Parts: sequence; structure tokens; C-alpha cells
Amino acid sequence: MTSLTTSVAPCTIGVMTFTLQRFRLHVLPMRLRFPFKYGIASMTVVPHVWVNVDLVVNGREVRGLSSEGLALKWFTKNPDTPFEADLCEMIAVIQNASRIARLAAEKETGFFEWWQALYAEQANWAKVRAVPPLLANLGVSLMERAVLDGICKALGRPLHAVLASEELGMNLSAVRGMRVGPALAERPLERLHVRHTVGLGDELRANEIAEAERVNDGLPQALDESIRAYGLTYFKIKLSGKPEMDLPRLREVTRILVENCPRGFHTTLDGNEQFHDLSSFRDYYAMLRAEKALEPLFARLLLIEQPVHRDKALSDEMAALREWKDMPGMIIDESDGSLDDLPRALELGYRGTSHKNCKGIVKGLANAALLHTRPDSILSGEDLCSIGPVAMLQDVAMQAALGVSHVERNGHHYFRGLCVYPEALQRDILAVHDGFYQRHAEGFPVLRIENGQLDLTSVNAAPFGYATALCMEPYEPLDVWIKRGGLAEL
Repeated sequence: MTSLTTSVAPCTIGVMTFTLQRFRLHVLPMRLRFPFKYGIASMTVVPHVWVNVDLVVNGREVRGLSSEGLALKWFTKNPDTPFEADLCEMIAVIQNASRIARLAAEKETGFFEWWQALYAEQANWAKVRAVPPLLANLGVSLMERAVLDGICKALGRPLHAVLASEELGMNLSAVRGMRVGPALAERPLERLHVRHTVGLGDELRANEIAEAERVNDGLPQALDESIRAYGLTYFKIKLSGKPEMDLPRLREVTRILVENCPRGFHTTLDGNEQFHDLSSFRDYYAMLRAEKALEPLFARLLLIEQPVHRDKALSDEMAALREWKDMPGMIIDESDGSLDDLPRALELGYRGTSHKNCKGIVKGLANAALLHTRPDSILSGEDLCSIGPVAMLQDVAMQAALGVSHVERNGHHYFRGLCVYPEALQRDILAVHDGFYQRHAEGFPVLRIENGQLDLTSVNAAPFGYATALCMEPYEPLDVWIKRGGLAEL
């Protein structure tokens, strides 16, 4: 199995060093505009966790920040556990990672050296407690993002430049002899195509929404009006795996795309682990491909994401992928939990994986470097319903650095812009990220999506996606929220 070496070489000249002073965890619950239905879940509210870290980089005191929405039934897709139990497990993972991260940087250390210790110790802890790698690495990712944010601020340079330098001491040589360089685009992308999510419960036509189901909050609700409002041309379509549900819905989605996208369109399909073996998925796929009404959709299909449940997706029986002639571009997503998983997937016959910041920055670089050696590979950009001004902008900055040109963005669709934040912060966001955001007619910031694309000028210029001029006031401390019964409010 392939993994990054856990042996640590002393920091060399040119590698910056830092120490960590403390971590602080806060939470801000957020309610969605309407339910986001994917796989076995239907999400209506999500606690958004914030990680603040105080660190000293080359003698300079700085504060780093990261955040993530704790999406239910994604990190662990177990239908038998209540959301409260899942959320407690997510919080335990984050708290443990913060403990390891601080201990690993009590004395001066380099970023990669620190990350190695964090990744290895979190993996050991997770193995003892039977915590799956995908969930365990959520904690690692939040810590590395917060620290990397602080480092970029201290160095006064944006993410792409810092990743491309030698100052992080990054060493991916254990991953098939790769270096960081090949994982990165020569320059961060200036524009990004928004790949719009069509959830299992999303309305498709505005004129067919029942009056009681209308959101009426000033933003598009149905698929057809979203296309017209944003000029969308890339779409990610969720599958239930049930032909009686998927076939009529896919026919209607295809009609809407043909009607509303005169410049053409591109699609991806998300299996969301709805199949328990490859044979059943192949039968399902053949059934869809035989539908003449779906020909326009499949003519523009870019990839299919994780159709087989993670319990079987990397099993020996999946080696039958190599014998599947005319196989669509299948990638893993939820199965990409550890450094060993992508090499295993490629060996079985998958074409690649997705990048999400919640799965890890260093791991994402290692994956991208590996895929760079395979000309037919796929590195997709996916979303975890992230919202700005931190989680989403950090994710976009990383996607731009990796050169991923179209990325699933659903936070703008399921949340009402950034109106959840105080007005002062909303004003700051509009001032420093003008071009990426714009003011809605009702005053709150929304993404500026023009011709289906985002302008990344302000994101690429910032240290790690979001502008340091933003004053991110701490929200309720996570431990206080838990003690007063915040879980019961969700």
C-alpha cells in the first residue's frame, strides 16, 4: 500500500518554522433554504464549525482560520445511527485533531513535518476507536487549513505561491516519486465554471412549484430559473439508484438542459453509494443508456462519481472495472479517505477521485501529483455544501491552484447568500471580494455568477482564499454550545 512516509527529516534551510499557541473552536448553526436531498440524507440545518488557531511563524504572531459545515450522513453513511450520534462523533474527531496538532507544534516545526505527525497520530487514534478514515481526516483537514491560512498571512503571499515554494518543506517523494510541482497549475485559474447540483428533491421547473413549497426569498429555486439567472452550463445530477424514480426525473432534467442551455452543457452523475456491487450498477447504467430521451445527457457526460457503497467500492470484486469496455469515467469520492485509497482505486480500474478540502490539503496534493502521471485520469472538484466567506473561498483557492476548471458549488444554491452573518461582515465581504460576490437587490451578498463562471481575482490575491480584512467575530464556543443543548436545537 502507498502512503506518505512518517519518518521526519530535520528542517532544511529555507523551510519556515512555526509554533502553535492555542486552538479555539466555535459553532454557528445554519438553516438551508430548502432540503438538500442526497443519498440517504435530507439536510435542512447544518452546524458550521470554526477553527481559530494562534501561531508564531518565523517569530511573527498570526491567527489562522478554517471552517466546515458538518454535513449529516456523508462522512459516515450509516442509516441506523441518529444525526445526534453522528454529530458527536464528528466533534470528537475535530477536538482530538486539535489536541494532536497543538502537541505536535509546541516546539518549532516545519509545516510538512507537523502534518506528518498530525496525520499519523490521528490515524492511529481513529483505528483504535473504529473511526473511518474519511471522518478522521475531517479533523486533520480543519487543522491543516487553519495553520496554512496563518502561514500564508505571515508570509504575505497567496496559497498557490506558498504551495509552490520550498518553505513548507513538502515532501511527496513516497507517492511514486512525485513532487508538489506537478500537482499545481502553472498559474491559479482566473475563472471557474460552477457545476450546479441537482439534488434528489430539488424543484425542476419554477412554474410547477406548489405555492406551499415556494421559498420566495429573492433567489432562484428551480433548476430552469437557476440556469437562466446564472448562465449555467455544468451540472451535477444526483441519482437515487431506483429506476422508477430516476428515469422520469432524468428525462425531465435532460429536457430542461436542452431547452435552457443553447450554448451546450456538460453533466456529471453522482451515484452517492446507492449500489452495493458493480454488477447492479452496470445493469442500472445500461438501462439508462438505452433510453433515447437521455442521449443528450450522456453525450455530454464527464464522469460518474462513487456509485458503489464504500464498503465494497475498493474490494477485489471491483477489479471487474478493468474488463468493462466503454466504461464511463468512474471516480471515487467517499472512498477517498486515506492516502492509500486512490492508488488502490486506480489499480482496480477507476479513473480518479475528487478534491474536497474536507478530505485534506496535503492528501489532495498527493492525489493530484499521482493523477498527473496518468494522462487519462480525472481529478474532479466537488463540494460539501460549503459556504463563504472562509470554507468555500479556501476550497475555491485550492481548486484554482490545482487547475480544476469546473467545480460543484452548491452552498450558493441551498443557502440564502451570506445573510446568516452580521451586516457589518456582509459589508466587508462586498468591499474586499467585489467581483466574486455582489449585492443582491435585498442587500445581502450573493455569488456573482456570470455565464456560469466565478471570477477568482480576489480569491487568488488573498492569503488563503478570503481577504484578511474580514473581521470574523468568534461565534458561540463549541463546548458551550454542546453543554447548553445546542444539539437539540438542530
